[in-house]
Amino acid sequence: MGSLGWAVTFSVLSAASYAAAAVAQERLAEHGQRGWSRWAKALLLTAGGVVLHVVALNFGTVAVVQALGTLTLLFALPIAALRYRTPIGRASWIDAVLTVLGLALILSLSVESDAPAVLAEPDDRHLALITLAVVAVLSLAAWAAGPRVRSVLLAAAAGTAFGIASVLSKAVLAALTGDGLSAVSPFGGVAVLVFATGGYLLGQLSYGRAGMAAPLATVSVTNPIVAAIAGVVVFNEGFRFGGAGLAAIAFAALVMTVGVIGLARRAATESEPDTPNHSESERSADSRN
Repeated sequence: MGSLGWAVTFSVLSAASYAAAAVAQERLAEHGQRGWSRWAKALLLTAGGVVLHVVALNFGTVAVVQALGTLTLLFALPIAALRYRTPIGRASWIDAVLTVLGLALILSLSVESDAPAVLAEPDDRHLALITLAVVAVLSLAAWAAGPRVRSVLLAAAAGTAFGIASVLSKAVLAALTGDGLSAVSPFGGVAVLVFATGGYLLGQLSYGRAGMAAPLATVSVTNPIVAAIAGVVVFNEGFRFGGAGLAAIAFAALVMTVGVIGLARRAATESEPDTPNHSESERSADSRN
């Protein structure tokens, strides 16, 4: 199996792990963040997704790995359906497919430069500071907003942190495989851990009020878009077909936005108190777990 095959394999496994973690995180939020077993399950699944994602980055480009990461949306739908014993609506599938197709088209038009993906000081510090500022603004805006908007803003902050963590991970891996451990920037390694941990915590907070679909869709869209933009700025990645490519990207962004809005709207409806997600027997079973 070639490098691309390994990148696809590990990326798909990572997406499946993230989707299962999202369901576990929502369950944890429903129980008021209580229960060591629930915390352990959510944390282990997230950690598994992170490890598989980093391994995939070692075999493929940021654009390819991040594009495949959008498969999390498709994996999450059947997992949630099995958990709640409810069928997946046609509209939900259409919205998820629109989101994934739009994002996949954007990332498929990106090209990586021939230069190695190395990010030296002080560029890594500048990128980290800009990311911290964006995450801080989104987080502060979230606490001043209503519950549903808060969930989306926190998810956007989480996606931003995850996206930059992936870019920095790619840079660290390039330095490590190119010139050995001595070439790895300590700051870059610490920044990866900070953004990955911060993204996890912000993602956990985002599942409090809007169900799973809206925060998950927002993270799944924000993460690769931020990574793709950073790839253009940091690694000199570009887009194919010049002006025609930019027009295709604009169309893909519109399609993706329609899908995300649809998922968020459905998630808001499903999270209303009058809409039961479980039968009384299921609630009783959950309280015993």
